[in-house]
Amino acid sequence: MEIQGKKVLVFGCGISGESAARLLAGQGADVILYDGNDGLDESGIKTRVPGSVRLVLGDFPEELLGGLSLVVMSPGVPTDLPVVEKMRAKGIPVWGEIELAWNYGKGDVLAITGTNGKTTTTTLLGEIMKNGKESVFVVGNIGTPYTGIASDTTEDSVTVAEISSFQLETVHSFRPKVSAILNITPDHLNRHHTMEAYIAAKERIAENQTSSDVCVLNYEDEVLRKFGESLDAGVLYFSSRRKLNRGVYLDGDRIICSMDGEIPVCRTGELQVLGTHNYENVMAAVAMAYVYGIPMDVIRRTLLAFRGVAHRIEFVAEKNGVAYYNDSKGTNPDAAIRGIRAMNRPTVLIGGGYDKDSSYGEWIRAFDGRVKKLVLIGATREKIAEAARTEGFEDIVMADTFEEAFEKCVECAQPGDAVLLSPACASWGMFKNYEERGDKFRELVEHL
Repeated sequence: MEIQGKKVLVFGCGISGESAARLLAGQGADVILYDGNDGLDESGIKTRVPGSVRLVLGDFPEELLGGLSLVVMSPGVPTDLPVVEKMRAKGIPVWGEIELAWNYGKGDVLAITGTNGKTTTTTLLGEIMKNGKESVFVVGNIGTPYTGIASDTTEDSVTVAEISSFQLETVHSFRPKVSAILNITPDHLNRHHTMEAYIAAKERIAENQTSSDVCVLNYEDEVLRKFGESLDAGVLYFSSRRKLNRGVYLDGDRIICSMDGEIPVCRTGELQVLGTHNYENVMAAVAMAYVYGIPMDVIRRTLLAFRGVAHRIEFVAEKNGVAYYNDSKGTNPDAAIRGIRAMNRPTVLIGGGYDKDSSYGEWIRAFDGRVKKLVLIGATREKIAEAARTEGFEDIVMADTFEEAFEKCVECAQPGDAVLLSPACASWGMFKNYEERGDKFRELVEHL
C-alpha cells in the first residue's frame, strides 16, 4: 500500500504503537497516534515520536474516522471494539504491527508462535542465525518491535520474529519463509473468548505460506498434527515422544535431526536448559535453522552455548541451602506446569496474579508430590485455593503482597528445597509485566 500523504491512525500508544507511528511517519504518512487512556504521559510520548505525528488521548473522536486510509492496531488493543468494527464497516483496512512491518521490510522472516516457549525458541533461533548469517534481526515481545527494524532490513536480511495471537489477528499478506507453532493450550480467552478463536489466530501464521515455504509443528499436539495435514506449505514436525521419518525428535537423551538421514544434534545433558519443554524449544529451533540452510555444526555450537532466557525457569541463586528459581514468564497454567516439572527438589511455590479466565486443576495435579507448600497472591488466589482443595492439596498460604509471599517462602523452605516463582497468571494488577515481577523476585533473593 502506498501511504505517502495518506491519513493513517495508529490505535494504541504502547511500545509497538510508537514504533509503528515512527515507521509510518518515515514513509511520509499523515499519522495520528491514539490511545483511550488520557492519563498517559503526553509529553513523554511526544519526545519518542516525530513532531509530525498528531497525538490524541481519551474518548475516541468520531471525526478521526474521516478520510482514514489505514488503521494500525497495537497488539494490546482488542480488535472487536465497536469503533474498530465501525472502521471495518467503512471499508478502512485494519492492520497490525506485523502486517505493517512486513509490507515495508525486506529479506526472509522466520516466525514463531505458540502458547508457551516463544521467547526461548526465538532467542535461541536468533543466536543460531547470527552465527550463520551476516544480517540478522530478532524482534517481537522480547524487546524490539518488528516495525522498529523494518526500514533497516535488506534483501539479504533474516528477521527472526516472536509473534503473539494478538498480532496474528490482524495479518493479511504476512508470509514467513519458515514458520513454527510450538504448542496450543488455553490462554488469553478473555481476549479471544473461545478456544476455537484462539487456535484460529495462532494458525494464521501459516495462512499465506506456499509450497516453497515451511511450517514447523509439534507432532505431540493433536491440534497441530491435524493442522499440518491442511497446509500448502511443507511441514516439518518435532517430537519429544517418538521417532520421526522427517523432522527432529528426542530419542532417550539424544536429539536427532532426520531430514538428511539421521544426524545426531546433541545430548540433553550437554544443554544448559532444563526440562522436556525446553528440549522441544530446542528441536523447533533446530528444525527451522536446518531447513533454512544453516549447517549443523553452527547449530550444535550455538545450542551448547545457549544459557536460556531470563524469567523462564531461571536459576537465581542458592541461599542457605535453598535454590531459588525465577519462572515469572509462567503466565498461564500450561507454562507453569512446565516450570513445576523441571523441579528436582521439594518446592515452595508462589502462584497467583491477574485473572485471565484460566482453570487451574491440571496445574495443581502437576504438583504430583513436588510442591510442599503453595503461597498465593493476587486476584486469583481464592480461585486457585478452591481448585487446589478440590484436587486434595491443602498446604496453602495466602499473602497480601509479593514481599509477604516471598517472606513466607523463606520461612517455610528447608535446606535442599527450592523456592519457585511460577504464578500461572499474568502480573497485571501488581506489576507492569512479568519482567518487573521476576526482577523483584531476583532482588529479594539477592538481599537474603
